[in-house]
Amino acid sequence: MSVVPNLGNGKITVPALLQRKSAANSPSPKIICLTAYDYPTARLLDEAGVDVILVGDSLGMVVLGYESTLPVTLDEMIHHTRAVRRGTRRALVVADMPYGSFHTDTTESLRNAVRFVKEAGAEAVKVEGGERRLEMIARLTEAEIPVMGHVGLTPQSLNALGGYRVQGKTADAAEQLLRDARAVEAAGAFAVVLEAVPRELAAQITRELNIPTIGIGAGPDCDGQILVVNDLLGLTFNPAPKFARQYANVGEVITGAVRAYCEDVRNGSFPSDAESYHSSEVLKQRKLIHIDC
Repeated sequence: MSVVPNLGNGKITVPALLQRKSAANSPSPKIICLTAYDYPTARLLDEAGVDVILVGDSLGMVVLGYESTLPVTLDEMIHHTRAVRRGTRRALVVADMPYGSFHTDTTESLRNAVRFVKEAGAEAVKVEGGERRLEMIARLTEAEIPVMGHVGLTPQSLNALGGYRVQGKTADAAEQLLRDARAVEAAGAFAVVLEAVPRELAAQITRELNIPTIGIGAGPDCDGQILVVNDLLGLTFNPAPKFARQYANVGEVITGAVRAYCEDVRNGSFPSDAESYHSSEVLKQRKLIHIDC
C-alpha cells in the first residue's frame, strides 16, 4: 500500500512532489493535477484534494473564446493566475507561460517568469518545448523559479505541427521525445507534462526520468495525470478529446437552472414575498392590520 510522503502542514511543494517520485513505496502516490482559471474553481479543486492547479493557457479556448491558445497574452495569464492563487491554500499553483512570453531571449523570458511569481503569486511556471528550451529553463531555475516542462503535443506549436496530433508515433519521433524529456530534466525542471504520446513511450520516459511525469493523453503509467477542468465537468462547447473523461455535465445543470429562472421571472413567481425586502414600518402596519382583522 502506497503512502503519501509527510507534507508537514499539508501544503504541496516542489520538494514534496520530487519526494513522491523517489519514494521507496511502489507504486508511488499519483500526482493529481487539474486546470483552473478563477477563484471559485480553484477553491473547490483545492478543497477536493487536487495536488497541482495549473493556470493553463487553455483558458484562451475554454474561458476567453479564442480558437487556440496562441492569442493569450501575458497580462491575461497573470490576471487569471492571481485569481486562482487567492482561492488556493494546499495545492501547488503553476502558471503557463503563454506563446511569445519565452520565445525571444533568456532575459525577457526570465523577466516574464518573475512577473508570475511577484505579481500573481505563482509557485512555478510551465514552459512548452524540449531541447530548444534547455538554456531558458536552466536560467529560470537558476533564478529559483521552479519550472514544469511540457513535451509531446505542445499546443503553442499548433502551426508548426499542423494540428493537434499524437506525437512520437515513429521511431525517430519517439527518440526526439526522449531527448526532449531528458533535456527538460537536465535543465532543472521539477516535472514534465507528456501530452498526446503513445502510452508505451510515456511509460518508458517515466521509467528513465528522475522527475515526475504528468500525463494528458499519455496513458496510465505516468507519475500523475492532468485534465482541463472544463472537459472533466462538461463545460465545453466542442467535442472533448479522446483522452478526457467527463465526470459531470455541469453545462446541462447551468442551462436547466437558467431556463427555470427565466420561466419564474416571466410568470411572476420570482421574486416571491419571502425574497423581497420590506421596511420595518410597512411590516408593522401589515401585522397590525392582520391582528385587527
